[in-house]
Amino acid sequence: MEFCEKLQELRRAQSLTQEELARALYVSRTAVSKWESGRGYPSINSLKELSQFFSVSIDELVCPDELVAAADEDKRELAGRYRSLICGVLDVLLVVLLFVPVFGNGADSDAAVALADLTSISPWLKAVFAVLICATVLEGALELIAANLDKTAWAKGLLAAGMILSIAGVAVFIASRQPYAGIVCFALLVAKGFFISQGK
Repeated sequence: MEFCEKLQELRRAQSLTQEELARALYVSRTAVSKWESGRGYPSINSLKELSQFFSVSIDELVCPDELVAAADEDKRELAGRYRSLICGVLDVLLVVLLFVPVFGNGADSDAAVALADLTSISPWLKAVFAVLICATVLEGALELIAANLDKTAWAKGLLAAGMILSIAGVAVFIASRQPYAGIVCFALLVAKGFFISQGK
């Protein structure tokens, strides 16, 4: 008998709904539904909780192949969470562009200035810079929140949005002849690309 069938049988034997079991294990009802339909396995910690809750051994709940599959799924989820956390931190680090003097202030001045002190470009382009930086930082903060709340679907969407914003940042800063800001964005983009490729 497969894990999904065993779980259904144990739950029904105690006259529990999926909602009641989910509450007892501190997981979502969707997670219990996924486990019972065979669309996924619980984490190792959830397996321990199930084992204690139903007073059965883990070996009685899952066969060795299913245990390996559960461990692999745990490993993938943990790697994805760390990837989201690292990429979120890298996006939030872009806030330095608002305060650190990395913008060239035109041919008449060889000193680099912070974004607020930039006078050699039009106000609308300066606003584009500020919006792009703030949007990337906000996306990074949301990515950190999603990773901490274990919202995998949100984290994946935010990860993609972060890559798009990073590429846009590199393109905008290079096209507007702001090489230092472009290099900072490019370095963060390369670092994010490296961490994402490690998870593939």
